[in-house]
Amino acid sequence: MYETKRHERPVGEAPMTPEAPEAEAYERYVGGSPEVEREIFEKLARDLMQVQLKVMKRSGAAGIDRTFHAKAILGVENARLRIRPDLPEDLRVGFAKPGAEYPVIVRLSNASGVRQSDFAPDLRGAALRIQVGPDQAHDLLMTSYPVSHARNAREFVAFAQAMAGADSTLRKGIALFAKLPMAVGWSTAARMRRNVTEGTRRKVGSLALETYWSRGAILWGDAGPVRYRLRPAAGASAAPPPSQSDPDYLGHELSARLARSDVVFELCVQRYVDARYTPIENGAADWKEEDAPVVPVGTLTIPRQDLDTAEARAIALRVDQLAFDPWNTTDELRPLGNLNRARKAAYEASSAHRRGYRFITPRPKRNVVVGGLLQTGFSALNRVVPWHRLPTRLGLLNLEAFRQVLRSRNLIDTEIREAPPKAHPVPPPIDEHLRVRRSYDGTYNDLSAPMMGALGSAFGRNLPPVYRPDLFDTPNPLVVSRELLHRETFIPARSLNIIAAAWIQFQVHDWVNHKRYPTGTKSVEVPLPPGMAWRNTPGGKPEKVMRFAENEGMYPDGGAEPPILFANTASHWWDGSEVYGGDETAAKSLREPDGGAALHLENGHLLPGPNGIPLTGFRENWWLGLSVMHTLFAREHNAVCEALRSEYPRMDEDSVYHTARLVVSALIAKIHTVEWTPAILATELIDIALTANWEGPPRNWLTQLGLWLVDAHALTGIPETLPDHHAAPYSLTEDFVTVYRMHPLIPDDFEIADHRFGRTLDTLGFNDVQGTATEALIRKVGLTNSLYSLGIAYPGAITLHNYPRALQAFERDGEVIDLSVVDIVRTRRRGVPRYNDFCAGLHKPRIRRFDDLTSDPETVARLKDVYRTVDDIDTMVGLYAENPPEGFGFSDTAFRIFILMASRRLQSDRFLTVDFRPEVYTPLGLDWIERNGMKSVILRHCPELAGFLPRTASAFAPWRPTTPDRHVPGTGRE
Repeated sequence: MYETKRHERPVGEAPMTPEAPEAEAYERYVGGSPEVEREIFEKLARDLMQVQLKVMKRSGAAGIDRTFHAKAILGVENARLRIRPDLPEDLRVGFAKPGAEYPVIVRLSNASGVRQSDFAPDLRGAALRIQVGPDQAHDLLMTSYPVSHARNAREFVAFAQAMAGADSTLRKGIALFAKLPMAVGWSTAARMRRNVTEGTRRKVGSLALETYWSRGAILWGDAGPVRYRLRPAAGASAAPPPSQSDPDYLGHELSARLARSDVVFELCVQRYVDARYTPIENGAADWKEEDAPVVPVGTLTIPRQDLDTAEARAIALRVDQLAFDPWNTTDELRPLGNLNRARKAAYEASSAHRRGYRFITPRPKRNVVVGGLLQTGFSALNRVVPWHRLPTRLGLLNLEAFRQVLRSRNLIDTEIREAPPKAHPVPPPIDEHLRVRRSYDGTYNDLSAPMMGALGSAFGRNLPPVYRPDLFDTPNPLVVSRELLHRETFIPARSLNIIAAAWIQFQVHDWVNHKRYPTGTKSVEVPLPPGMAWRNTPGGKPEKVMRFAENEGMYPDGGAEPPILFANTASHWWDGSEVYGGDETAAKSLREPDGGAALHLENGHLLPGPNGIPLTGFRENWWLGLSVMHTLFAREHNAVCEALRSEYPRMDEDSVYHTARLVVSALIAKIHTVEWTPAILATELIDIALTANWEGPPRNWLTQLGLWLVDAHALTGIPETLPDHHAAPYSLTEDFVTVYRMHPLIPDDFEIADHRFGRTLDTLGFNDVQGTATEALIRKVGLTNSLYSLGIAYPGAITLHNYPRALQAFERDGEVIDLSVVDIVRTRRRGVPRYNDFCAGLHKPRIRRFDDLTSDPETVARLKDVYRTVDDIDTMVGLYAENPPEGFGFSDTAFRIFILMASRRLQSDRFLTVDFRPEVYTPLGLDWIERNGMKSVILRHCPELAGFLPRTASAFAPWRPTTPDRHVPGTGRE
């Protein structure tokens, strides 16, 4: 009867499937696979975080506490575990070496998530951290009842939700007899009540005399699964009767006991027998001693000591701050079973929540209900009247409701996760500097997930990828480019200036950069139409294919083709990496020698690099506009450093540097949010919406009421909220990259003018202001004249037939490319859906005819010539072809990605939310961000331009040109 290890599923339990072959004897997965189970457990972990908030609210606590075991009775660091010298051979696994002795941290506690009196009915808990070495520790967690009230993770969370904040007999009764049956059913609720009642009814005199059970099983190397327990050693002195008046009597009793003598426990295990008598997946089943005898493993000794000293209290506080986790162990001693696998997600989430590393912002029920009604109503209304034609306040409400739809449906998690979970070492403490400084590479922005959004992490998705290798070259990208993108006549965007074009490239270089294989190693080959040839290298021979470097993909499943994911070689955060560099080496190389806080400049200009491109955080695709932006904000960084030194003379240079980086990065984010974006989407509605993202919504009662009903979290500016990643871990997305392909903004020629006299200094083509020619030009004419020249000139409109000619034969890294072709090919090969699928995925009606896309008859004719059907239209082509809303510089479809991601870039970043505060930025830093914008940055470094900047518009609107003076010095016309 003890031979079989086949798993038997209890009646009513969700079907499970085995893990890997080596473990299928013991474990089955909820939902059918480790990946599905992980998603279920992530949801349960978020539910437990909501329980923590509910407990805090009802108990009136000052902060988040543990979901369970909130009240510590004992916390010591000097206990010792000695393994028995006669340990059976098969149990000599991992730290269980005969005669070995280890230091142990011990925490004894009440089990409730509420800090209640010790005489209140409750279970008790023990947490041990066995410290085997500097890089290895094992956490053992136990409770004073042999079985769990919950059979599995779902029941465990349902019980926690029902009991959250139940701090009185009445509330506990309501929770157990009303809420719990509604969540798990009457029979299951009865079993759970019975287990809880039996476990908590007994009066406890001393935690030194309690026995503690693991409930769940762990793997004990080749010996297989075991459950462990901690029981008091023989000969312990009796405890006085439990107090009914002292709310802390258990702590007082332990203190008195340890003042007299050691407290000693035996650590024991029970071996697995079979699925019937010693089940792994059922936490509510007892492993009876007659079936699985108890085998002593070692002796735990808490030495005699005085707990009533300042040192002991400091130690107890330190222990209370620890996050014990059964997965803090090694693979050969890893936890087993449904409850333990759920505990990995739950413990990580709840401990991170408690310590302020992770946050959750529950959506009020009224927002769910009213928001759902509005989404339905606006969905119907927008079939007749699009959102941008509604009255302003109604349009704002429409956008807010739609943003909720996008947040719930268009954030796809692409992070590579471990499934099934794996054991891990105890996480090291977080460097204190990382709590108040941006890291060099984007790590530790989210303290609970240090790699989220960091350099090298994968791009996310707003839409499921569509990989069609058979259509990578259909229709031919060269034909698409020549027929639909090629600039025949420059089409200006008259509401903007070229500074706006430079700005967005400046920003994109901070946000996104796909890694490419080195030129000549692994290339994409695009076949050319008949009769066409291309020189792929400067001076190279004509070829029948266009060739350019392939992107490096990520292959999480070991080699899928084409790659599922692509890594970002910039961090995803809004951290100014284009100015400061993307890693520590680059960042430190840009600073003044000897560790100075300022960026190293030469007479106010960037230092020249060995290849003619200046030294700065991002040096690719260099041209005059980028040089202006980088020079301007390097100077701004140094100005902030100077102000910080003056205001805080005791601040060291490293702190000055990092604080200035925080300030400049946030100022850049503010400028983009409240200045650049309303300039390119020039409507009152967008201006209000984007300003509300940063500063909060208008204070009129109608707007406030609407947001209170639909999205209460939008009642303040995002910097006053908590971080919120919504439906997926934060990242920028491949779809976001696609809608920011705004190369038509770049003109093909530039007039360089003198701001003082209005005379033209030179007229240059794009190739004369890019690459190695750039720095000689900006140093010759100066930053002031360069800004003036860009400020008075129009960029190109983001539309078809307006792609810069110079970028269609562009030399980069030793190859000659048509960047318009590269844009099309990259989008296809990265799996971004084609235009019609893109629209549908963003909840827009599909177009059925080419005429539905644009009102221009010539464009319609060309579209029909190039594409077989509307479903074949490339995403970028469709976005350029759309007739945008009035005042918009790009399409409504692109805007849908924008309204989702624009707030997300702020909302996810703790340095733009919970840590946007004077303790981190300094009062001067926050005041600098508050008082400044693009105009003041320009005027700080180029005050001569004050009279040319627009009076009632942003610095990205066209500037007033100087009236040419006929008496210009040096022209012979004096």
